[in-house]
Amino acid sequence: MTGDSAPWLIVGLGNPGPEYAATRHNVGFLVADELAGRAGGRFTAHKRARAMVVEGRVQGERVVVAKPMLYMNESGGPVKGLLDFYKVPLERLIVIHDELDIPFAALRLKFGGGDNGHNGLKSIRKSTATGDWFRLRVGIGRPPGRQEPVEYVLKPWSSVERKELPLTITDAADSIELLMAQGLELAQNRYHA
Repeated sequence: MTGDSAPWLIVGLGNPGPEYAATRHNVGFLVADELAGRAGGRFTAHKRARAMVVEGRVQGERVVVAKPMLYMNESGGPVKGLLDFYKVPLERLIVIHDELDIPFAALRLKFGGGDNGHNGLKSIRKSTATGDWFRLRVGIGRPPGRQEPVEYVLKPWSSVERKELPLTITDAADSIELLMAQGLELAQNRYHA
């Protein structure tokens, strides 16, 4: 399949609304914002898919960068709508999400797999009837002490994390560019430090 036959659909997961903007759960939106800037576009509402989208090119590849505008656990509907509208095969879908099980700022790229209790992934898996698509897992680390994971992911970044976050977002966007241009193995070798 050539680069022009179908775009890549890159979906950053998060929750809509200003009260969630600075939370760990919205790291997917932050990476999507970075990629949208690289594609030279501004997000506009996609009327049929309940998502904000930017269409453009990143490193010569056609991309649709998207942020579903429903809550995380309902992301599957907008993702399925965008896949159908843009005629994107599942092997050109990349979902960016927060991951509790890896340290803050660590990145893990993979193809396929389960949802590991992540409600956004669970919803997309249900709507696509498979888990066979790319994921970029952005580490947010485990909650301290006895804090519940649900509470932790909806809390703002710590001051220390906020300082390191811009570099993490840049690395995450770079890893997606490398994945699209040169494949999963090379991107994993470079970014799974």
